[in-house]
Amino acid sequence: MLRRALLCLAVAAAARVYADAPEEEDHVLVLRKSNFAEALAAHKYLLVEFYAPWCGHCKALAPEYAKAAGKLKAEGSEIRLAKVDATEESDLAQQYGVRGYPTIKFFRNGDTASPKEYTAGREADDIVNWLKKRTGPAATTLPDGAAAESLVESSEVAVIGFFKVETRASFQSFFFLSSIEEGSTAAAGSSACVPPGPRHYRVCPYCLVLWACDYLCFSLLVQDVESDSAKQFLQAAEAIDDIPFGITSNSDVFSKYQLDKDGVVLFKKFDEGRNNFEGEVTKENLLDFIKYNQLPLVIEFTEQTAPKIFGGEIKTHILLFLPKSVSDYDGKLSNFKTAAESFKGKILFIFIDSDHTDNQRILEFFGLKKEECPAVRLITLEEEMTKYKPESDELTAERIAEFCHHFLEGKIKPHLMSQELPEDWDKQPVKVLVGKNFEEVAFDENKNVFVEFYAPWCGHCKQLAPIWDKLGETYKDHENIVIAKMDSTANEVEAVKVHSFPTLKFFPASVDRTVIDYNGERTLDGFKKFLESGGQDGAGDDDDLEDLEEAEEPDMEEDDDQKAVKDEL
Repeated sequence: MLRRALLCLAVAAAARVYADAPEEEDHVLVLRKSNFAEALAAHKYLLVEFYAPWCGHCKALAPEYAKAAGKLKAEGSEIRLAKVDATEESDLAQQYGVRGYPTIKFFRNGDTASPKEYTAGREADDIVNWLKKRTGPAATTLPDGAAAESLVESSEVAVIGFFKVETRASFQSFFFLSSIEEGSTAAAGSSACVPPGPRHYRVCPYCLVLWACDYLCFSLLVQDVESDSAKQFLQAAEAIDDIPFGITSNSDVFSKYQLDKDGVVLFKKFDEGRNNFEGEVTKENLLDFIKYNQLPLVIEFTEQTAPKIFGGEIKTHILLFLPKSVSDYDGKLSNFKTAAESFKGKILFIFIDSDHTDNQRILEFFGLKKEECPAVRLITLEEEMTKYKPESDELTAERIAEFCHHFLEGKIKPHLMSQELPEDWDKQPVKVLVGKNFEEVAFDENKNVFVEFYAPWCGHCKQLAPIWDKLGETYKDHENIVIAKMDSTANEVEAVKVHSFPTLKFFPASVDRTVIDYNGERTLDGFKKFLESGGQDGAGDDDDLEDLEEAEEPDMEEDDDQKAVKDEL
């Protein structure tokens, strides 16, 4: 009876274990709150994607994520990939600070206190390389040509450091072999493999140790990783997550890649195929060299390349909006590439398929319509994004290069978008502002002007619209208070930089062009108190405003929209 009861308990316990065990979809573990802790305990390294089923970015990532998971699993790696539907597992999403999709976090040894944010690209190779760099040595030792070739072929970009061997010591220590098992490792300042078999003078091919009879004599040839150049190379390797690094001293590898002295080579599957580093080997110089050469001369903007484009060091981008269906597509792209050769490392050349549905918001951001393409625009992605437009619509290599030279020389003024001014812009309680009439209205010395900067697609702006209309009705007959709005996706002004939607700013009647940020409640009463206090009750700076908006954004879909804009722009 007791045995039967114990058996039932065991079966029930096993059933619970298997019920909570993570299932797999395309080699990716499917996690829930009920099995999350178990997965962390079972896997030393775990990369977890928090996703939403409706999220376009998540859908685009899915096949690459699965491909990376399959590759690692096939290799027998300790690294596993997992996913969590954050719309179903809201507790987990909240616990790990998920505010947009996809959010990807890396867990090591079950540590839930400080998981690492995934920062690399969204292609399978990017994911695998990032994980291997996080879990292994900064640079893989390459003992032969096959290992080097495998590294080079494994990724779009790979870097190898070539550092020759040198004799360190002709004699270091003796070991009495009878006290060491065959095939074991002995150490006396350096490690040595003790090969099995007859005791004759020979060199162990695994560690280059000369050994004889019953005594082991170190005459060790070692890879010169102690040299300053090798140390600098390894420091550079540690600083870059998304590119695999290798290091070798093998003479066959030197010969295979036509090197007769120490050096560093970047291999890539595009443009010229490889770049040999020249100059003093320092961490900083190597990082500059890699930054300069790791991206194609011209890169297409896609869901997968976006992190590389916007996460890179080059913050000045020139964009060619080019429909792939256009006649002379190859010729126009060739002109763009020719112009790019003179600005490598200074300006990143990007082309965007203007016919692709996913790219329409980028066109809107630059004030372009599909029928206006092909077209060129330039943008700087510093703290304040600034756009520039060439004077000529010609897309020859010479014109594009001239535009870039003029930009670098500071000869071009920023391009500010503006819609045409509607004839009835001032006929409604809420006045309509565009770029062309903004200065005149907002900085009127005799008017207090309260402006909403909005985006037509923004959910928060749509929620605010009826309240803003009521505010306009309240003050439509006021002698010096004006309620206005401006579509910031189609209009830009030099005096105001909009970072999020909706942004509310107050322009009090004065001669000194004062601007006050609103950071109060988004209610009719809150707005009225602010206006009646002369812009005091509810005022705040931009940082406060952004913090408030983040705190008020439980709607993850809106977060994804906003994240998409940041990614795309």
